[in-house]
Amino acid sequence: MKSVRSLRPVRRQFMLKSFLLTLPLLGLGACMVGPKYHALKPWSPPHFDTHARENGQTSPLSVVTELPFDDAWWKSFHDPVLASLEERVAKQNLAFELATANLAQSRAQMMIAGAERFPALSAQGTYARTQNSTKQLEEIIHRIGKKSPGLVSPGDVKVPVLNQWQYSIDATYEVDLWGRVARQYQAAKALMQMSEEERRSVLIAQQADMAHDYLQLRGDQKRVRVLNASHKTLSDLLSLTQSRYKSGLVTELDVDSVKSRLHRVEAQQAQLSQIVAQEKNAIAFLLGAPPRSLDQELEQGQNTPVVPPFVPAGLPSELVHRRPDIREAEANLRQSVAELGEATADFYPKITINADFGFQTLSFKDLGLWGARAWNVGPSISLPIFQGGRLVGQLNLKKAAQKSAAISYRQTVLRAWHEVDNAMQSYHDEQNKREGLNNAVKDSQRSLDLALSQYRSGLSTYLDVLNAQIQTQDAQMDLATSDAAVATNLARLYNALGGGWQKVLPDEGALLKEAQNNQSQAVAYKSTRKMVR
Repeated sequence: MKSVRSLRPVRRQFMLKSFLLTLPLLGLGACMVGPKYHALKPWSPPHFDTHARENGQTSPLSVVTELPFDDAWWKSFHDPVLASLEERVAKQNLAFELATANLAQSRAQMMIAGAERFPALSAQGTYARTQNSTKQLEEIIHRIGKKSPGLVSPGDVKVPVLNQWQYSIDATYEVDLWGRVARQYQAAKALMQMSEEERRSVLIAQQADMAHDYLQLRGDQKRVRVLNASHKTLSDLLSLTQSRYKSGLVTELDVDSVKSRLHRVEAQQAQLSQIVAQEKNAIAFLLGAPPRSLDQELEQGQNTPVVPPFVPAGLPSELVHRRPDIREAEANLRQSVAELGEATADFYPKITINADFGFQTLSFKDLGLWGARAWNVGPSISLPIFQGGRLVGQLNLKKAAQKSAAISYRQTVLRAWHEVDNAMQSYHDEQNKREGLNNAVKDSQRSLDLALSQYRSGLSTYLDVLNAQIQTQDAQMDLATSDAAVATNLARLYNALGGGWQKVLPDEGALLKEAQNNQSQAVAYKSTRKMVR
């Protein structure tokens, strides 16, 4: 019989052979099956169609230019209240907080998926006090005694109570031969990027809603002032008509007609007051505040913000990199490609390396001795033979999902350009409409002043004054609505251009790339300085 010392070289050779056999398997992890993702080049026009020229002449209105895009676009209105509200959206909006929580879940899922790329190590320790069956041992000895009589008598055997101590370190690692684990991590990373872009989409949507509600509020507050002015004009007209009625110059019908018109204006005031209150509450809700908590703040500076003469929109090629919905659609396409590669890898063998090393002994005092060591190492291979069509169905499902993601990406890009073009057209046309309404207000106001002057002199009837007042009020109300529409259309254009998130939620990948470029430039600068010295 060989001694224990003579067995040690054999064990060492076995351990070395096991390690050498598994080492090539580790190097095969670079092979990846399935399709590879290729960056897409979506369509974009060479220039924005700004609608700034009509009949060969440049429009004097506010026009869209390809100047560098300003991420804090709400500052172009030069309204401090709007700027304050917009800056609080990212801190107080509940929908944005919910999107942030969803992003945290996606990042945790990516961490879970990425953990499979590394060996799993665990340590365990056990203690067991065991009493085995004496009868079983007697039966074994009895059967041995038939072949070797007189060796041991079954009646002399008694199994003692055993104390077993053991602790070990276990390791498990899947050799990613076909890129299944890598594809799984790529899919989880793309899913996290989708959640990140969705969070950015929520932010710019809430910013756009804030601007829309605020600008609509300012427009309705201006309409309230128009109704207040109309109410004063009608009240003065009623006093004048009543005075003329007492003098016998007009009939009671004239007085009742003016009263009817005055009551109608009062009804409009009540309806508009309700709308203004709802708009204030909508703004408070966007900031996660209770109803009427912002009423005092929103009463300050009730003028509709004026749009700038030039609107910087950036270059058309920047749109696909700025709009979060396009970036999300691209991340969805990357995820579908990664999942297709993962489904393809499921057809190939799966190799896992298992290893553990520890100590086993029946006595606690011997637990740390080298002679109590125990270990094993070796690969395990599993190959799918028959799955009832599950793998084929899964592969077909991922192929269809990848095709659907590609179509969705094209659709998202096309929809984005339609939104931009429609927003630019609406912004341009609404300005032309406002110019016409502005002229109509001036003309109707002159007509009202002339009708009032003639009525006081007895040269016209009250019907002429009422008609002029109605036309003036309608024109002023339409102008106030158009002023708000021009501003809201500009906010809609900024939303279509995908602005409002870069400073609040910067692109970490772009920042990292910029930092690496700056670091490389610094190293090159230092090297140049050394060469000059």
